[in-house]
Parts: sequence; structure tokens; C-alpha cells
Amino acid sequence: MIVAATAFIIFYCFLNPEQAVTALITYLSTLVFGTLILAFISTIFMKKKNSMNSSQIIGIAENMNIEIIVWADDFSYIHMNKKLRELLGLPDTASDHKASVWKAFGISEPDTKILKEIADSRSYESHFKAADTTMVTIAWSTSLAIRQKKRNIYVSTGFNITELKKMKVNLASANDFFNSSMELAEIGVLMSVDRRNYRASPELVKMLGLKSSSITAEQFRALVHPNDRSIFDNALKAMDSHEVRSVDLRIKSTDTLYRWYTYRFKSIHGTDNTLPLFGGAVIDITDQHEKDVRIEKLSYMDDVTETANRNKLLIEGNFIYESSSMLHYNFWIIVLDIDRFHIVNDTCGYSHGNKVLRDFAHILYKYVTPGGLVARLSGDNFALVLRDYGDDELPVRTVKSIQEEFAKLAVDELASINLSCSAGYSMLPRDGKSFKEILEHAEFALKSTSGAPGCICAYEPNMHDSIIGDTAMEKALGLAIEHNELRLFYQPKIDLATGKLMGVEALIRWIKPDGTIIPPDSFVRIAEKCNLIGKISDFVLNEGCHQNKLWQKMGYPNIVMSINFASSDFYQPDLKEKVFDALARAGLDAEWLEVELTESLALRDVNFAVAQMNKLRDLGVKLAMDDFGTGYSSLSHLQKLPITLLKLDQSFIKNIEHDNIAYEIVSAVIRIAKSKKIETIAEGIENHVQESILRMAGCDYAQGYLYGKPMPPQELEKFFERNSKK
Repeated sequence: MIVAATAFIIFYCFLNPEQAVTALITYLSTLVFGTLILAFISTIFMKKKNSMNSSQIIGIAENMNIEIIVWADDFSYIHMNKKLRELLGLPDTASDHKASVWKAFGISEPDTKILKEIADSRSYESHFKAADTTMVTIAWSTSLAIRQKKRNIYVSTGFNITELKKMKVNLASANDFFNSSMELAEIGVLMSVDRRNYRASPELVKMLGLKSSSITAEQFRALVHPNDRSIFDNALKAMDSHEVRSVDLRIKSTDTLYRWYTYRFKSIHGTDNTLPLFGGAVIDITDQHEKDVRIEKLSYMDDVTETANRNKLLIEGNFIYESSSMLHYNFWIIVLDIDRFHIVNDTCGYSHGNKVLRDFAHILYKYVTPGGLVARLSGDNFALVLRDYGDDELPVRTVKSIQEEFAKLAVDELASINLSCSAGYSMLPRDGKSFKEILEHAEFALKSTSGAPGCICAYEPNMHDSIIGDTAMEKALGLAIEHNELRLFYQPKIDLATGKLMGVEALIRWIKPDGTIIPPDSFVRIAEKCNLIGKISDFVLNEGCHQNKLWQKMGYPNIVMSINFASSDFYQPDLKEKVFDALARAGLDAEWLEVELTESLALRDVNFAVAQMNKLRDLGVKLAMDDFGTGYSSLSHLQKLPITLLKLDQSFIKNIEHDNIAYEIVSAVIRIAKSKKIETIAEGIENHVQESILRMAGCDYAQGYLYGKPMPPQELEKFFERNSKK
């Protein structure tokens, strides 16, 4: 009984260090005092057991401050000392204590067998109600005092352990509440007194699937993810700190998977009465960690390509800039743009467009150097950061390699599209005072490319000024479109056989309120870059159809209205619908509209261009190829392109009267065109000699300053009248 009580009080003090001193003093005082009494009585009994009688024993026990019963095994006499009588509420004059003895021993009915067990066991615990109705617990220790022939006299000495029992019950209740709270909150506890051997709470045992509540530091470390063990080691090194600290670790759990936990711990110094303690709470934060990862992904990662986004690039870029400045490293910042990416989305769908973006990002990853980075800036724009090793050709060579790999992706659904990319690049830290500025300079370089697919351009300081100028032009152009400052001028086309007006080419002009005329070369390039070209093309299409129908209503001869489309507009999937709607609104028959395409535009993506041209031909619209001859290899495509008119570039016409080679080229092209039933028109005619040569070569139509410069509608109406008199 004493061993169990001692074990209990030690466990209680371990878990309740703040009450340990009081509990230990109370327990030890009781234990020492009781032991001394037992020793004293036993000594007397041993010395005088043959000479003492029961009266003497009673006299000794009467005033002892512990509960004592002197009893004969045949119950011929029984005596309870004053301490026990007071506890049971018995008067000193009471003579029959038999019933009370049974109660004191916690026996409801007399049972001699139990008395024998009490006498033989030397240790017995009883529970009964005291005089004040409170439950009392007595631990009895029984010894043989006098051995006689007919009977034996026993002395049962009691230890009142009622308070200890209450402490045990309260502790058990508190411990159950504590464990239940920890289980409900899913909080485990890990503590140690020597930093080598740990005790785990039941909830932590359950969380980690431990075999027992005892675990060594090495065993626990083995459960930690290899990549996080250094964090755990550092936590152990900080065990002397009395501040609460926290570390996040991946720990192998019951399901054998690594889950994220936060370990909040501190160290408590030992005192004279308490042991040192190290440990704290272990909380599963897997769900929170995954949520944080998702938030970070949304903030810093591109969800389509799973590369860094612009925010992440700027953060990492600032670190790269600071490091390069201190360590004297250089990096190349390359900004890449997928050429005509909208065609992929428009013709193949957004799912294929996203796949192209992902595949492009994977190609870029192949070229990342140590310390570098790949990021998607926006849309189809990407950035590639490369470490410079003294090779000035590295950016160009890298981009060309990327272009080669990217072009190979044009298979299956993308087979009809030419995949290419353009790039601009700058050097860090040379080309700016911050990473953001250097990135912007690389973007300036990209915007400064000619616009042709596959261009690669290095940043130059003077680009900044040109970009600022372009930005101002862009704002002004947007306002010009809004305020209807755009106008169409018309240049005549003449039938060489009759000299009559057969058509006009509509040419865009920007006329400012002060009357200043801005030619298209000054603003079309900017319009294409800032996505205003679509509005301009829509204006040209609708205004051209409306003006031609108006001339017909005015009684002028029917002529063909030629308009031009930019590349971005021609490759729109709804081009046929736009043309049809414009014709319907104007009430103009399709045969009086002609769409001119440049040779480079038509041959950029031949298969797609042919499909678009066939749609327009189905409407009845005429198709002309402009500037033919600047790319002589395109002769092989004449059979494939469904054009109705071929325009001979003025670079061949201006020397045709003096350059025999130019004449032979023009004559050959005219013959080939006629064999394909394609009409021809020469542009840039400035004199009658050129006109005569072209007529003899079989050219059908002519256009140039010999007949008239581009003019507003009112002047062309005068031209109608003059031409009708021929």
C-alpha cells in the first residue's frame, strides 16, 4: 500500500510541479510519523510481548494520534482508541465496539474470514462514513501483539489517506479532462527532463502512431522529414531558452505519410524541489500549410504554366540585383513574346492555347542557368533570367535555340500555324538602377523590334525616348479614333487597255483638327502594337463599302474598292462575318470589294491564309496580293493562293525602262499570272514610257502618280468626271 501511495505521489508531483512541495511535505510527514509510531509500538511489543497484557496495550494506544484497534481474533474483547472513536462519533463510555469495528474495517456484515485476511495480509484499505457523513479511507496495517493459547491479540494501526485519495481522484479527473481537451483540439504534448528521453501524451501517440508514450530524441528525429531534421536539431540546441519558440516540421504520421506540424516549446529550469523540464505542444497544421501554399501559389505562381509570375519575378529579381552588385555578377534579362498567339486561341481553342504556353515555358526551363529564373509576365509574354559568363552572344544564341524548339511544336492541331517568338533583352546591373527598371528596358527592346516574327533586339539607351514618343502617339491616336479624325483617301486604278477608271485603293489618313495630315507610316505600326489596329481596320472596311455604294447611287460607273487588312485582323476567325456585315450595312455587292494582302502576310502562314481567302472568295469578294516580287520565292505559291489580282511591286517598275532584268522579271510574272487566270496591276507608274512597256508586256491595270495621288472623295469625284470624257 505504501509503495503504491509513494508511486502515486511522485507521479502527481511530476505533473503538478507548482503543488509538489505541499504534497510531498504532507505525504512525508504522515509517512514518517506513522512509521515511527509503528516502530515504537512494534519495539514495545517485541520487548514485552510475553509480559504485556491487553490492558497495557490499550493504555499505550489510547492517546496515539492515529487510528488504532486492539482486537482479539475471537472478538472476546475489542478496543478502539480515542482517535478512531472520535472519527466514528462513539462516546468514550461505549462498551460494545463490535459493530463499529466492522464499520471501521469497511465490512457491512460480520465476516470472520475477512478478519483472518486482515490479520494475515498486514495491509488493508477500508472505506466508510465518518460521524460527519464524509467518506473516509483508512489504510490499516495489522500486527500480532500477543500470542496466547486460546486467542491472539492484534493491533491494527490506521493511516487516514482520505486527502491523498481526493488528490488522486482530482488528479485523475483533471488528467482525463486535460487528455480529452487535447484530443478534441488535436494537440499533442512532448516533454522531457533530460533532452534525451521524451514522454508523449496519448494524443501525440495517436497522431504519430507511436508504439508507446516513451520515445528517445533519436527515435523522434527519425520521424522528421530528412529535409527538416536540421530545423529539429536547431530546436534542440535552443532548448536552454526560456522563451516560447516555434518550428514547422514534416513528421511521419499514423498514415505513414509526412504531415506538417508546428512544435511550440520552451525550457523550464529545475529547482531544489522540481526537475528541469523541456517540451511543448505539437499541432497538426497540414491543412493550414496547404492553404498557405495555395495562397502563395495564387500570389506568386502562374496557374497555367506553373512558373513564377511577375510578382515573384520582381521579388527574386531584386535579390539577384543586390547580389550581383555585391559579387560583381552579370545577368541577362530576356523578355519573349509568342508571335500571333491570338491565332492559336482563335483557331484551335483556349485549351490548345494553354498547352502552347505550358510547352513554351518547359522549353525556357531548359536554358535556365544557376541563379536564373523563368516567369510568365502576362498573356504570351515570358521572362528568362540567365547568368552571364562573358559571352555577349548568349542572349541571341539562346533565343534562336528556343525558336528552333518552339517551331517543332507545330504538329497535329497546330500543324497549320507557324509557331515563333520574338525577344528583347538587357543586362543586369548595367542597364538600370533596379531590377524593375532593367526588366522594363528589356520590354522596351521587345517593343522596338520591327514587328516581323522572330525578331531579337538588344536594349539601347535611346530606346527609352522612342518608347515615350510611341506612348504619347498611342494616346493621341486613341483620341483621334474617338473624335473621328481618321479619313480615307482614294488612289485611282486604270485599265491599261481602255484608260478608264476601274477601281480605287482606300488609304487611311489621320487629319488633325488643325488640318495636319499624318500619313499611315507614322501611326499604323503603333496601332498594331497597342491593339488599336482592329478599330482602324473596321473603319476602313465599313467606310470603304459605304463610300463605294454612295458613288454608285450618285450615278458614277461601278468600280472596285480595294482595302487593306493588317496581319492581326486578317487572321481573325470571324473575318468572313465582319466583311459580310459591312457589305450588308452598305448594301454593296461583294464583287465591288477587293481585299489586298501583302506577300509577307499571305505567306507567313500559308495554310491558314488559304483557308481565310477561300472564305472571302465564297462571299464573292476579290483578292489581291500586294507588293508581289519582293519575295521572289513566292512564285511557287501562286498555284495555292486563291487570288484574283497580282500587284507588281514598284521597285521593279521604276527601272523597267532602263533595266532589262527588271523587265524580264515583270514579263515572266505577268505570263505566269495569266496562265493561272490571275489579273495583274503595276503600281508606282510615273510616266507614259513605263505605261507603254507594261501594256505591251500584257499587264492589265496600272496605279501611280501618273494617274493621280491618293485624294479625298470630293477630288475623286472630279476625277470620275474627267475620266468619263476620255
